[in-house]
Amino acid sequence: MSIKKIALLLCLFLVTFGFSQNEDLFNKATELYNNGEYSAAIENYEQIIENGKHSASLYFNMGNCYYKLNSIGPSIYYYEKALLLSPNNKEIQNNLRFAQNMRLDAIEEMPKTELSRIYNAVVGMFSNDQWAYLAVGLVFLFVLAYMAYYFLRSANQKRAAFISSIFSLALAFICVLMAYLSHQQYKKNDFAIVFNKEVNINSEPNNNSNTIFTIHEGTKVNVLEELDDWKRIRIADGQTGWLLAETIRPLKDF
Repeated sequence: MSIKKIALLLCLFLVTFGFSQNEDLFNKATELYNNGEYSAAIENYEQIIENGKHSASLYFNMGNCYYKLNSIGPSIYYYEKALLLSPNNKEIQNNLRFAQNMRLDAIEEMPKTELSRIYNAVVGMFSNDQWAYLAVGLVFLFVLAYMAYYFLRSANQKRAAFISSIFSLALAFICVLMAYLSHQQYKKNDFAIVFNKEVNINSEPNNNSNTIFTIHEGTKVNVLEELDDWKRIRIADGQTGWLLAETIRPLKDF
């Protein structure tokens, strides 16, 4: 047997073994969760993350565990991570709202125009990866419909196949555009969750500057820039300031 074949078989074995191990850890964690052993369940979920596995269901379950433990910051953090991977999931959205109700801060979002709301709703319907997968599927349908156009004999069937192919191609282009816009939006925002019980937001990146406002555990911030151990953030109502980087955890760390 050649070295290439041995290497291929070894890779297949490692992938299969890794998948089986993660599945066993996930099932064990779910059983622990159902038995009310939330901390033990979290340990198993964290092992899956250490193995390089990320999924909406994994982060959603971790959010549920922390919610049961009344840990506000971690529960919101993992629900938000789950939403990044599955932005249209109603169950995640509902649980996130419950966790957000536990926060001390009730920050009102800056008003948005109706056009901006519609844009965000459409682009945020799927993640950029999901838009891309949808585009690939529509291109595949285009190829099938275009092939059918040549093989079908009936004029009505050929017309239907041709229209279907053009329609699929047009939708594919729209999905590619949505994937691009979603990716640009993803890059523009660098969200993080506050993990400390209380964090002072300073006017400048040093301890001697004035505190302009205070936020608490579970608050979502958008990181605008960083300098040494400090990060300049903006909260939902538009206020900005500096905080220590160690007080927050970024959502896009996978």
